[in-house]
Amino acid sequence: MQFLFDILKKEPEYKRLLSAVKNDKIPLAVSGLAAIHKALLTASISRHTGKKVLMITHDEATAYNMCGDLSGLGIKAVHLPLRDYDFTSTDGRSKDYEYRRIDTLSKVIGGGFDVVTASVDCAVCYTVPKEILQRSIIRITSKSSIETEEFCQKLVECGYVKAGVTDGKGMFSVRGGIIDVFPTNRETPVRIELWGDDIDNLSEYDAFSQRRTVKIDEFEIYPANELSFNRHNLCEKLNNYLENGKKLTDAQRDKLEKDIYRLDSALPISTDAYIPFLYDKMTSVFDYFSDAVTVVCDTANVIERLKDLEDSHNEDIKLLMEEGTLSKETAGIYLKKTDFLSGITNAVFFESFPKTSYFTPLKGLFSFDFKRLSPWGGDLGVLIEDISYMSSTGGTVVILASETKAASVLCEELRERGVKATVSFDKMTDAPGVYVCKGGLSSGFELPFSKFMLITNRHLPGESVKRKRLYKKGQTIGSLDELKRGDYVVHASYGIGIFDGISQIKKQSVIKDYIKIKYAGSDNLYIPVTQLDMVSKYIGAAEDSGIKLNKLGTQSWSNTKKRVKSAVKDMAKQLTKLYAKRMATKGYAFGRDTDLQNNFERRFEYEETEDQLQCVNEIKRDMERPVPMDRLLCGDVGFGKTEVALRAAFKCISEGKQCAFLVPTTILAMQHYNTILSRIGDLPVEIKLLNRFVPKKEQARIVSGLKAGSVDMVVGTHRLISKDVAFKDIGLVIIDEEQRFGVAQKEKLKELYPFVDILTLSATPIPRTLNMAMSGLRDMSSIDEAPADRYPVQTYVLEQNNAVIKEAINKELRRGGQVYYLHNRVESIVNCAARIMNMLPSARVGIAHGKMSEDELSDIWQKLIDREIDILVCTTIIETGVDVPNCNTLIIENSDRFGLAQLHQLRGRVGRSSRRAYAYFCYTKGKIINETAQKRLEAIREFTQFGSGFKIAMRDLEIRGAGSILGGEQHGNMEAVGYDMYLRMLNEAVNEENGIEKKTAPECTVDLDISAHIPENYIDSLPARLGIYKRIAGITNSVEASDVIDELCDRFGEPPSSVMGLIDIALLRSRSANAGIYEIISSEKGIILKTDRLRDDTVKALSEYFKSRLTFAVTGTPAYIIKPSKDETPARTVKELSDIL
Repeated sequence: MQFLFDILKKEPEYKRLLSAVKNDKIPLAVSGLAAIHKALLTASISRHTGKKVLMITHDEATAYNMCGDLSGLGIKAVHLPLRDYDFTSTDGRSKDYEYRRIDTLSKVIGGGFDVVTASVDCAVCYTVPKEILQRSIIRITSKSSIETEEFCQKLVECGYVKAGVTDGKGMFSVRGGIIDVFPTNRETPVRIELWGDDIDNLSEYDAFSQRRTVKIDEFEIYPANELSFNRHNLCEKLNNYLENGKKLTDAQRDKLEKDIYRLDSALPISTDAYIPFLYDKMTSVFDYFSDAVTVVCDTANVIERLKDLEDSHNEDIKLLMEEGTLSKETAGIYLKKTDFLSGITNAVFFESFPKTSYFTPLKGLFSFDFKRLSPWGGDLGVLIEDISYMSSTGGTVVILASETKAASVLCEELRERGVKATVSFDKMTDAPGVYVCKGGLSSGFELPFSKFMLITNRHLPGESVKRKRLYKKGQTIGSLDELKRGDYVVHASYGIGIFDGISQIKKQSVIKDYIKIKYAGSDNLYIPVTQLDMVSKYIGAAEDSGIKLNKLGTQSWSNTKKRVKSAVKDMAKQLTKLYAKRMATKGYAFGRDTDLQNNFERRFEYEETEDQLQCVNEIKRDMERPVPMDRLLCGDVGFGKTEVALRAAFKCISEGKQCAFLVPTTILAMQHYNTILSRIGDLPVEIKLLNRFVPKKEQARIVSGLKAGSVDMVVGTHRLISKDVAFKDIGLVIIDEEQRFGVAQKEKLKELYPFVDILTLSATPIPRTLNMAMSGLRDMSSIDEAPADRYPVQTYVLEQNNAVIKEAINKELRRGGQVYYLHNRVESIVNCAARIMNMLPSARVGIAHGKMSEDELSDIWQKLIDREIDILVCTTIIETGVDVPNCNTLIIENSDRFGLAQLHQLRGRVGRSSRRAYAYFCYTKGKIINETAQKRLEAIREFTQFGSGFKIAMRDLEIRGAGSILGGEQHGNMEAVGYDMYLRMLNEAVNEENGIEKKTAPECTVDLDISAHIPENYIDSLPARLGIYKRIAGITNSVEASDVIDELCDRFGEPPSSVMGLIDIALLRSRSANAGIYEIISSEKGIILKTDRLRDDTVKALSEYFKSRLTFAVTGTPAYIIKPSKDETPARTVKELSDIL
């Protein structure tokens, strides 16, 4: 937005300010500035002086928002988040904020920025010295040489973790001459292919499919730990301190001894506790900006925050010294107040209002009369009024629209209303007129002297980085590349068993791999890996809820399959009938979107995700059909379902019809009501709340208004389906959390409104595969993409530690926040609350659990929202609770008892405001946990640290969603056979109902004496090996075979002959089956190809190639027999057979 800086340069006061900054006449103060003006002046100073700028604000939210505005102004702005010191030995913690800090500090070193925004909280924390960070950055180009061992050692020193498969940030893996690394500063991992020590190829690859995507020439690897240090040197310093340190308490000595032992044993320690010992010189953010211009926003707020921090830090340090974590020599972990003030002495102070005094003498005072303009709400009339005022004085108006398309539409609408507007996407001018262009800021502004006005439609938040979708649409659920020894599996013919690894069986000189599955009793089944397509991972019941294993040689599995198949068939029949009935019912067809609808949608202050827009279009398409809509909208908590539903509601209301929004609880009704009121704003829509807390007289007025048609929209609980409630002309019913309404209530709804459009919302995502299987039975839309401005939740996995928990709660309460403490046992929840009250006597503690009545729960939620409760001790009931933006710390006891999916959803209850949120996943100290819980805890650690288990979390979450959609009985059937098998049956049943003939693919088994296995030295990761085995087993033609070979070369290097043997056998299986051959075996006579009948075309093809070596078995089982040849190996024969068939 260079034109803005050009306009500003004409302002007399700005010219004076710019001259002072250029000539180093600082410190100086500038008053009369709103937040947007501070961003504008900062961006202009950076652009006009060519200097880098460090901007200090009083809190994190302001720093983040300033960064968003600076980016919106076309400046390379980055936000440096505050640093969370971690003094506990946690088993795992999320590192999103640490990676962002390293990224920003590295950009500062490399000069890849214009402005850095940081809060006081961030500036008082020490960090890694510049020169050490610079040495830690690894730069790789396509011309580099790499010594693998040395390179891996460097990665480990930089905090990277070696893994079997690299699919999360901060991981790397090595497979022969291939190194995969996921740099913390990139959104995609990188594959390095070596020829000796030289780089042969550099390319990005997809973290899910593990396939290469685009070739690159170079990339940088930033460290994964902010505090890089030498373990040996630190160990020496700590030993020296232990021997010579005076006045060390027993607790401090004990802590030092433990940490020295951990350092010697290469175990992790909390380095934050030893910052003064890590480096020769303590480094703060100011040391990174020695040549930059420092800007301080609202000095009084900054100084006040500094004082508050000093008090709380002194209190924290005192406690940490008493418990032995810190000592006299290590207590200097924060920048002193005097050092901070010294860092901002030569600064430009931006003030909202004039100040009478400063802590340092000023060299200049400046004042601006700029005006701040609130973001435009979407009302064209208001916009035209604002424009005409500026246009009448011969001024310039620039309107920012969030998207190119929106800019063009808005320009067209303005022209229709007589405003001469111009769309400008390239070069802007300051010539008088009205211009519309793409962009977004937190607010607009007016420069009276320059007769210039900028109006913004909505804010595009953050550092304007488009995040990649973490979870791919259509991701396979339960794929074998997640299978570990001990997991449950389903064999299509034998049922549910336990996977017990891969066994190699050697017969003469031939090695083959078999999958071992343990069944009930002592039964074991060995399956050739070539038949792996018959096996799928079992997904259904919770792993520790006693899954029943099948027994070999009995009818139990085939009986279960018959029972489930029959139930699925009935369900498909019932759903098909319902769907046909609905399609035959006459409903109301809404018209195309009106100006009023466009106006309403423009008022949305955030940028919609692609998924939101797609769901809106699907719903509108349904509403515009002459049949009643029955659509399910699924999406995770906070993914924007309400906005999608409101657009449908407004479409209904704008055509003069009424809308009912049905929610399960009174408190949720209240929250939705308030959300809708603020979203509708001043538009002429009458919205009412109806539940039993509304006074009787008011209820009667609302019911009367619904009958008369004066109420456009009503939000309420099941009070809406009472006998006395009737609508004059209802067009749409929205049901939130359908699964929380009883069957009878849902049936009553459909009876009441058989011709009305129904939209149901669910907070649990559903599997795409289920969506596809049920297409033509139920219409579903899904939001899988998180909004761009969601802040990550800082997460820790740790042993239950009362001191840590007390400090976490105190930290939240000190900043005026509230805490969820999750104790998931109703019988002992009162004792737990009492324990917390004893720990924190001044805190107000409340209790919430599922056995409380709705009135009691509503009362608790209301108290929590009104901030009358500091700590809510609760069960998982909060999972479907209301939004409490002030609750930003979540502590979960016994987190090893929860699945990843549930933890993911529970964690979504915090981090719903601009504050940083914290989640502590605790497990009982010293408790012996079973194998399932151990696996789950390991998954939680990985999920927390690398985000690499996200796929599994989403899969588990989707399975819960599948269960809630299918209903109780069908959920039981799904658990009986596993999700994969259930889906196959559902597909078959649906196809049968739709008259689609079932085609059974012919099968062929191959058992030949050729080496067909994947050696461990080729693919050492068991899950990866299983994934490839399944890929090979699924090969049906040469195109698929080539694709598998490409993938193998890409991920693991050139496949050895035993792997090529596997591929040849897979191809032979498929082609032989198509030729009517059902079994191929080796015998003394040669290779025998058993068939249902001898076919002329097959006889001809084999005869032409094998000539006299070919004979036939005509009596008994028909077969083609190929005699062995001295010159030919069985592997060669297989290849030839495959080519011929």
